[in-house]
This record gives sequence, structure tokens and C-alpha cells, in this order.
Amino acid sequence: MNFDERWDGVLEEVRTEMDGRHKVREAALQKCRLLIQTSSKCIRNIHRRQFDQAAQLLQEAEDLSRTAREEMEPFPTVLYASYLQDAEKEMVEAAAVMAIVQDRPIPSCSELGTDIVSYLNGMGEAASECRRYVLDEMRSGSLPEAARMLSQMESVYDELITFDYPDSLTGGLRRTCDALRAVIERTRSDLTMTQVQRELLEELRKVKD
Repeated sequence: MNFDERWDGVLEEVRTEMDGRHKVREAALQKCRLLIQTSSKCIRNIHRRQFDQAAQLLQEAEDLSRTAREEMEPFPTVLYASYLQDAEKEMVEAAAVMAIVQDRPIPSCSELGTDIVSYLNGMGEAASECRRYVLDEMRSGSLPEAARMLSQMESVYDELITFDYPDSLTGGLRRTCDALRAVIERTRSDLTMTQVQRELLEELRKVKD
């Protein structure tokens, strides 16, 4: 076999591999975009207290994630691409927000079938996202429920900061934790102020009566 024949054969083999990677990548990108959109809709429905619709969307997100991983499995370089981790992070966020809001057990990384990095950062963003729900509970006068959720937000933060590994391994988890800490501090301050105001109003009512 001469050089040209050998070279043509090698190129054909490489081209077949690259064609396969390209097809899987394009299909994965489409699913990842849909996964992000579905997870965002799920969170939106949670805040609207439309839990049945949110649960259905979360199931769709989990199915999309599983299908994408199965299709990408033959190509590890595609499987561990950042766009899949980012998309799955949104799904973890949706699943965790749903669990915290409904006071149910947090789904594990293995149950969701995601990468560890996606899971950890998704949990951090979920705890931050819960601030909006806590404020809604405060406005409606449900301070015990607001306090419960704040406590769970703090628990998430307290555990995440123990993952003291290089950012290259955690996908920037330190930044996620820094942002979460600021959210928790603001939320704690808001809740404390609301509790003080409620106590003051109760005292004023007693005096008036």
C-alpha cells in the first residue's frame, strides 16, 4: 500500500468519526437548549404555585437529559462538554427548588443522573432562586414557612462550601457559593425586619385594645 492509499484510508476513518461526533453534537445542542427552556418553565410554574404543571415539566426535563446522555455516550469528548453541564445544572435547580418549596427530600445526583459539577452548582443556584419564594411567603404572612425555607437555603450553603476543590474541578462552585451567601444575608435581613414589624404591630394592637 502506497502513501496515498494509506493516507486516504486514515482520513476516511477519521472523517467517519468526526461526522459521528458532529451529528451527536448538533443533536445534543438542540436537546440542551430545550432542556434549559423546559427547566426554566418548570421554575416559573413553581413560583406560580402551579405544581402539577411544574412536575410534568420536570419529568420532561429529566427525560431530555437522560436521552441526551444516552445519545452522547459513544463520544466522551461530546458527553462532557460544558453545554450539557450547563443545561443539566438548570434541571438540578428546578428539581431542588421544587423539593425545597414542597418540603420534600432533595433529589440526589444519582437520582437525577447528572454530573457532579452540574449537581453542586445547580443546588447552589436553586437555593438562591428560593429567595423569591421566601419573599412571597413573607408578603402573604407565612413567616414560619419563610423561615423554614431560609433554613434549608442555609443548609445548602453550609454543605457546598465544604467542597473546597480547585475551580477547574468544581466548575466555579466558589463563585456560586459567594453569590448564594449574599442572597442568604439579604433574605435573613428581610425576614428579621418583617418579623420585627409584625411583633411591633401586634404590640400596637394590644395597646389599642
